[in-house]
This record gives sequence, structure tokens and C-alpha cells, in this order.
Amino acid sequence: PPMEGEEYESLPSGASLGTHMMAGAVAGIMEHTVMYPVDSVKTRMQSLQPDPKAQYRSVYEALKKIVLTEGFWRPLRGINVTMLGAGPAHAMYFACYEKMKKSLSDTLQHGGNSHLANGIAGSVATLLHDAVMNPAEVVKQRMQMFNSPYKSVLTCVRTVQKTEGFGAFYRSYTTQLTMNVPFQAIHFITYEFMQEQINPRREYNPRSHIVSGAVAGAVAAAATTPLDVCKTLLNTQENMALSSVNISGHLSGMMNAFKTVYQLGGISGYFRGVQARVIYQMPSTAIAWSVYEFFKYFLTKHKLEKRT
Repeated sequence: PPMEGEEYESLPSGASLGTHMMAGAVAGIMEHTVMYPVDSVKTRMQSLQPDPKAQYRSVYEALKKIVLTEGFWRPLRGINVTMLGAGPAHAMYFACYEKMKKSLSDTLQHGGNSHLANGIAGSVATLLHDAVMNPAEVVKQRMQMFNSPYKSVLTCVRTVQKTEGFGAFYRSYTTQLTMNVPFQAIHFITYEFMQEQINPRREYNPRSHIVSGAVAGAVAAAATTPLDVCKTLLNTQENMALSSVNISGHLSGMMNAFKTVYQLGGISGYFRGVQARVIYQMPSTAIAWSVYEFFKYFLTKHKLEKRT
């Protein structure tokens, strides 16, 4: 246990597993809900054969058009299933990351900050996170698409289960992991690197957490956009796009998704929606880290005060 008077941030071991899970759950829900309308736009902008009524030049134009033609609440459709998945997914994600980061750093750098440890810990934490979030992502993205036939989360779940089977909820899991493992490795390494530069004492400093989170999110998002486009295609099974390249039935597998994206859009097809993805990820990761670090600090401080 931390000694009285010691700073929390210099003693990450002072926070319990429950604290990391609680802080992670709150951070995850905040991250996914605050920027959800932009996420809806990103999904549509990644469409490989969009309906003429759903072609957008910018995030702002897309949001304006969606609200005016489809209703004020349309950009939020599917937010409930995202919140349902984000809480437990991020609780496990941050708890696993903190535990592994400390264990690996102790081994690799004798308690110092090891970038290799941060990258490995972030990658392993992603396995748990995506196992929970993948089904929620499938439902969410199908509900976000233009002219989506699903009016509610329950209707979407039942229809997909009945027509495509349970495997449909994990069809993009390997692609999701292939995207998220490098995404989280880049994300965590960049975040910890930024913290070393602007917050070397590792104190609770909201501004440093926001800036580090935003930079980490932007770098990781831009680098992994091609994989995100493939994931969206596997999740949505975009009918117009698949029929235009004579694919009948359901598209499965990362390699098939990569080939199909190239057939439909060439190299530039892999970067569809990159602007929306970066605009979504920068504030999302800034929110996630600042909320997470605040709750970690607040809960740990509260426990220390009770103890003393």
C-alpha cells in the first residue's frame, strides 16, 4: 500500500484492480457516446458503393444532411448497444493493461517505463476488449448504415442470428484484432511517450492526459484506417458493393475483405473515411484517458483518505 503523503501517479501500484475496472468502464462509455454521431458518419463514409443520397464530402456536411433528411436522432441510432458493450469491454481492457504493463515493466526495465511493455500490454488487453465489443460493433454498424432495415437493436440481433447465424457477430473478429492490436500498440506507446515528454513526473495533470490522448488517437487512427475499412465491410456486408463484384452470400475473412476493397476502390479505397476516423478518435481517446486518469486518481485518493 502507498505511504501517506506520496503522490498517486508516481505509485501506479496504489490503485486496485477494482479501481482500474471502474475507471475503465466510465472512460469507455464516455469515449464511445460523446463522439458517437461522428462514428456514425465514419461508418457511412467507409461505404464502398454508397447510395447517391448518402455521399458526403465532409463530416460536418454529413451530419447536417443526416439530421435534415433522416431526423435529429438518426446519428445516434445504435448508441445503446455500444454503451452496453463499452462498459465491461473497457473495464477488462484497462485492468488488463495496467496489470500487464506493471508486470512486464518490472521484468524488462526493473520498474521503469518500458515502451515494449506498454505495446505488449495494450495488445493483450485488446484481445479481451474486442471479444466483448465485436458483437456490439456488428449491430451498431448495421444500424448506422443509410436505409438500414433495422429499427431497434433487438430486431437487428434477432434478424442477424436467424439469417446468418451466431458466427456473423464474430465474422470481423480477426480483422478487428488485426486492426486493434497495432492500433492499441501505437496508441499506448504514443500516449506513454507523450507523457514522458510533457508530464515526466507522472502526476495527475488533466491537460497532459488530454493532449497525450488526442495525439495518440490521431496517430493510431490514421495508421490503421485500411484495416478499419475492411472491418466495416465485413460487419455491414454491404449488398450493393458485394453484388457489383459478383459476390453472392456473405463475405468472410480478412484477405477477402482486402481484395474486395481494392477491387472496388483501388488504393484510395483503403483510406475512405480517414478524415472522419481521425476526427472521431482524437477527442475519443482524449476523453477516454482524461476520464480514466481522473477516476483512477479520484478513487485512489478517496481510498487513501479513508485509510489514513
